[in-house]
Amino acid sequence: MEKLIETIVSAIDDKKGKNIVSLDLSGFDGAICSHFVVCNADSTTQVAAIADSVEEKVHEVLGEWPWRVEGKQTGLWVAMDYVDVVVHIFQSELRDFYKLEELWADAPMVRYECEQ
Repeated sequence: MEKLIETIVSAIDDKKGKNIVSLDLSGFDGAICSHFVVCNADSTTQVAAIADSVEEKVHEVLGEWPWRVEGKQTGLWVAMDYVDVVVHIFQSELRDFYKLEELWADAPMVRYECEQ
């Protein structure tokens, strides 16, 4: 799982995704997965590019495809389901609006300082 998260974060960073964090949900009963990886981008084009980068890099490095991808049509909020890890790629304004991290405020969080 750590390798999956590391690969996802690297793919996001490759496309200049911002404010990358992972939330460890493994301690919560009823959580749909064990980790969220969350980031944002300034345009719908960049959101889609990040999603493509994650899909390609995870397949290249780990041989895995997402179980399901939602939101690529609009590029406002893409959710990528890798079963144990769900990736959320937001357009910046939507991330500020939904405040996903605040919904899981008790979850241990890792912030990634990437090349910007």
